[in-house]
Amino acid sequence: MAAGDAKNRFGMLLDTAQREPVTIEKHGRAVAVMLSAEDYDALEAMKLEALRAKVERGLADADAGRVTDASTVFAELDAMIDRAED
Repeated sequence: MAAGDAKNRFGMLLDTAQREPVTIEKHGRAVAVMLSAEDYDALEAMKLEALRAKVERGLADADAGRVTDASTVFAELDAMIDRAED
């Protein structure tokens, strides 16, 4: 839906978003998506669950001694930057 249409037909936009996500475009480029509060809550719950799983994996790695010293990571990043600049 074009941004102008979204503005002019906001009631319809709200109704449609209750059934399915609506992409809003400006100058032909997607700039926003409107979705129902229920869908938003479900999306946030999935993101939180994924984050929890990553934290649990990280803690398990740390408990098992699978860790990398921060100075090693920074050295690797510096090397990558140097290669990219060449």
